[in-house]
Amino acid sequence: MPRGARLDTPGALHHVMSRGIEKGLIVTDDCDRSEFLRRMGALSIECATPVYAFALMNNHVHILLRSGPQGLSAYMRRLLTSYAQYFNRSHNRVGHLFQNRYKSIICEEQSYFDRLLAYIHLNPLRAGLVKSIEELDSWPWAGHATLTGNNRYSWIDRYFVLQRFGSNEIDACKAYSDYIRCESMVDREKELAGEADRHSKSGWSEVKSLRTKASKPFHDERILGSEDFIRKLLEDSGLQVKLQISVDERAIAIDSEIAQACQKAGITEVFLRSGARSKSVPSIRKKLAEKFVNLKFQNRNKPNCM
Repeated sequence: MPRGARLDTPGALHHVMSRGIEKGLIVTDDCDRSEFLRRMGALSIECATPVYAFALMNNHVHILLRSGPQGLSAYMRRLLTSYAQYFNRSHNRVGHLFQNRYKSIICEEQSYFDRLLAYIHLNPLRAGLVKSIEELDSWPWAGHATLTGNNRYSWIDRYFVLQRFGSNEIDACKAYSDYIRCESMVDREKELAGEADRHSKSGWSEVKSLRTKASKPFHDERILGSEDFIRKLLEDSGLQVKLQISVDERAIAIDSEIAQACQKAGITEVFLRSGARSKSVPSIRKKLAEKFVNLKFQNRNKPNCM
């Protein structure tokens, strides 16, 4: 399914993830890691794009940043292109280094900043690159060590992050460290990586009921936030926002309606699909077709992406 263009506006908070092509390595040694971070930091300053968290893994990178005046795309394009050129020269290779399109999620800051901070910085621990939080405290390839004061990258906006945890550096560092330890016991992969299951499993009747009550959560995979935050962001971007059901929900609803109609009429689904015109089969097909056409056009009303 085609992916929509990005949502962005100066000052927006983004969780950015970029992977190596075909899950390949993007760094092979500490020289590569240092070069990637050097470029990331230099561009952060040059493009006025504050970075709050990062985790440089072997085949991908996570970054929590705020879009600068030139926009997220300008920053990421320069970072990934320049580093890929360096990597190819250094390792005598040609071709793409990163997947063609990095993933970016625009985030509701008030609700998700702290959780994203921990989620990103705990990636090396969860992946087994470090064996403990104590080791993570000084691991140089994530922003966590800068926040704990053990390995400082001057381009990380350390003050902005720590002031969320306390009024002075000592108290803030302790509160941040305590928070990281608590979060290390929580699995937020589905919540923060946009993989939560939002599919209805009750057929069209349940979907219709939710839509009638206006209680179905509105979702956009490019945005992490409350329903109100998503709606306002899309509306501010000039997009029409409508409640809609996904392709998967539509398939579930269709199967459910067919099964219910056959059960009510006392016929099998095979008989309904056979082309027979006896009994009330044509009428049943017509009613189902009307419902399915309605579902089709509702799905087409999905907002166009920017």
